[in-house]
Amino acid sequence: MGGKGGDSGQAFPAYVAAIAGVLFLAFVYFAVGQAATTRNGAQTAADAAALAAAQDARDQLRDRWLRVVLTPDQWDPFLRGEEYSVGQACERAASFAARNEAEFSAEGGCVPLASGDHGFRVTVSTTGTVGRSIVPGTESRHAVASAEAVLEPLCRFDPPAPPPDPPSDPPSEPTETPPPDDEEEADEPIVGLTCDGTEWEIDPDAPTLPDASDLFTVRLFN
Repeated sequence: MGGKGGDSGQAFPAYVAAIAGVLFLAFVYFAVGQAATTRNGAQTAADAAALAAAQDARDQLRDRWLRVVLTPDQWDPFLRGEEYSVGQACERAASFAARNEAEFSAEGGCVPLASGDHGFRVTVSTTGTVGRSIVPGTESRHAVASAEAVLEPLCRFDPPAPPPDPPSDPPSEPTETPPPDDEEEADEPIVGLTCDGTEWEIDPDAPTLPDASDLFTVRLFN
């Protein structure tokens, strides 16, 4: 008569242990998922920041090129991707990192690429911790991620050959100099600029100019 109650008493601790095991597994899965989400957020922030830096540099290059667009012999540094402010581009990167709950990491931050290419390597650290203070020991651990964005020039400038010198004529009798023409001669269009296979002819009086995306493409690596 006491066997049935005894069986129930023995089953209860096993039931409690099973529930505890299920809760523990659920906690582990939650913690792992939370950590993975934080790491993914760090990579998203790094990608966005690197792209923002490279795109800001691209916009700078076009804006500065426009200042000398009628002086083709000054174009080369802009078309190669050399004339931009690293500090300004990295400020833009920091803004995009902050939008994704991250900040520049002390391990790298925002720096120009060391490979010789034009672009940036950005390393960020999440402002939130990996375990969000849920898992003991993760209170001070932040997810870190890096990404690189490269600026690839799309344009080249091949100035036309200068016209040949006119043949020299033998000296002739001096003649009266004709009066100057009241109408100014129109400036010749600037030719020789090719961007991604498209030829551009720049009219000095009403120039139609390539967009920043016509001058450079931006590619992301991580």
